[in-house]
Amino acid sequence: MNWIDKLERRYGRFGIPHLVNGLLVGQLVAGLIVLLINWQFSALIALSRTYVLHGQIWRLITFLFQPIWLGSVLGILNLVFYFWIGNALTRVWGDFRMTLFIALGVVGAWVSCLLTGSAGPSAIFQSMLFAYTWLWPDQMVLLFGIIPFKMKYLGWYELALWAISFLMGDFATKLSLIFGLAGFLAFYGREVFDWCRDAITSWKRRRDWENRNR
Repeated sequence: MNWIDKLERRYGRFGIPHLVNGLLVGQLVAGLIVLLINWQFSALIALSRTYVLHGQIWRLITFLFQPIWLGSVLGILNLVFYFWIGNALTRVWGDFRMTLFIALGVVGAWVSCLLTGSAGPSAIFQSMLFAYTWLWPDQMVLLFGIIPFKMKYLGWYELALWAISFLMGDFATKLSLIFGLAGFLAFYGREVFDWCRDAITSWKRRRDWENRNR
């Protein structure tokens, strides 16, 4: 039994039902406010160390509703996609594990904000995509509802974007990207490490075999 199982047995009643749905509805509402009412609204709910230390503690939660879908090529389709991913994970994990997964990402964002001055929600939602891809890499989905492809290809694409953002970003961006994946790393970090180690070991063995048989 791992530490997550132990936490669930003891605190499972504290899982928040429909958490992902609530977050995405908040994302939608916040985005509509930005588009239709006040274009500065996103800044008013963003996670900022300066404002939090001056008493605006609601930002510790409201930053989750910063509309990550605005400015995206796919726009609101991203929300639909995350709705699908988040609910699939919730059905498998249950409310407590999903709550824990999001909470770890939130705490990671808080730590990043404390160290750098600010943090955003993008990596938290991206970590859900990584978790789904890790669990179901061969799941077929339809891009734009037309083009079929496997989740693992989308996962590699998102990982490449994450890596580019990490390499090109400033120190604050790097920390935000790392700590935002706290949930995924806590849930599957060991499995990912073992997979990478086994892949490297297999590659070395294949290379050595090829060198010996040339």
